Amino acid sequence: MASTSDAAFPSADATSQQATAVLQVAERLHAMSPDWVVFFREVLGVEGIVRRTFRDTADLSHFECSPQYARIREMLDDLRSRQRDRPSSREAQRVVTVRMPRALHETLKAEAEGMRVSINTLCISKLLKMLDEAERRDLSTIRPGEDADGSDLERSA
Repeated sequence: MASTSDAAFPSADATSQQATAVLQVAERLHAMSPDWVVFFREVLGVEGIVRRTFRDTADLSHFECSPQYARIREMLDDLRSRQRDRPSSREAQRVVTVRMPRALHETLKAEAEGMRVSINTLCISKLLKMLDEAERRDLSTIRPGEDADGSDLERSA
């Protein structure tokens, strides 16, 4: 008979099965070659399959350290590389204006030209990379027995 603390946390096997199921959904969607924005929204977005499956922050954090999550990120990168500079007809675009020193703009412009992408694409790539790295740093500071927000899991159960 499982104790109440065991019932609060899915087994590693169940979590692995959920991660594999999420990956399979992502692979099927990736095979349809959607716009990368559509893939992101449906898989990694706020209401995507990942967040619907891993509702608990600890479970989500654990999934984000998994090989399945790494593979999903690779699929996202693949779709983004295929669709550079092609606006999505299905996803509304939003505009953000960033004021920066001319020297920084010139540096970004030269880097984008060297990579044969737009400055916009380069900045989005850098932003996504920075967010991903920040997520990983946040995950590395979580100690065993602690939720992603720093609270003690045993006390909150």
